[in-house]
Amino acid sequence: MDRAQILLVGLPLFLFFSDVIHLFSGPQPQPQPQPQPQPAAVHHRHNQELQSVFREQTPPHSGVGFGNTVSIDFCASCSYRGTALTLKNMLETQFPGISVVLANYPAPFPKRILSKVVPIVQFGVIGIIMGGEHIFPRLGFASPPQWYYSIRANRFGSMASTWLLGNFLQSFLQSSGAFEVYTNGELVFSKLKENRFPGEIELKDLVSRRISVSTV
Repeated sequence: MDRAQILLVGLPLFLFFSDVIHLFSGPQPQPQPQPQPQPAAVHHRHNQELQSVFREQTPPHSGVGFGNTVSIDFCASCSYRGTALTLKNMLETQFPGISVVLANYPAPFPKRILSKVVPIVQFGVIGIIMGGEHIFPRLGFASPPQWYYSIRANRFGSMASTWLLGNFLQSFLQSSGAFEVYTNGELVFSKLKENRFPGEIELKDLVSRRISVSTV
């Protein structure tokens, strides 16, 4: 047999026996692929490492405004709280580490005393409107005065007017109209003197100037 005949006969026999061997030996176990780290997980772990290094290198008490205190005393009954919160957030952003304290600026003492009297007068007037026929004789009057009958004719309107007017008067007596800003105990802006609110840029400059002086 020449080489060509040997190749034609031997190659099919080799393939046949190799198929038989694979058939009885069973499938070979496939190696398990190693899990590859996801890009997001790698990025997150890298950010955590950078943050830990940054925290180690940054001192615990630092910032332009550290050690300084700004007090904003405003009229709580005048709806000034929104303006105070806006300026508080601005100062904390511009001067990291600064302490901004919000507090109510009370009205003068005589006005506060009068504001306590208003509810008593309100309930007294409403009580007279409701039962004046029994109250006036106990006070020594033979009959109620003429104005009582005029108010009594529109009982519910008179009580509503008394309640609304009393609430308005009480709010007026409790309001101080103040918006005072102090930096480290020193007054830097007063609405009572300026008759206006401070601008954000203006207040930032005033506080920055006071902080610089305190630092020096």
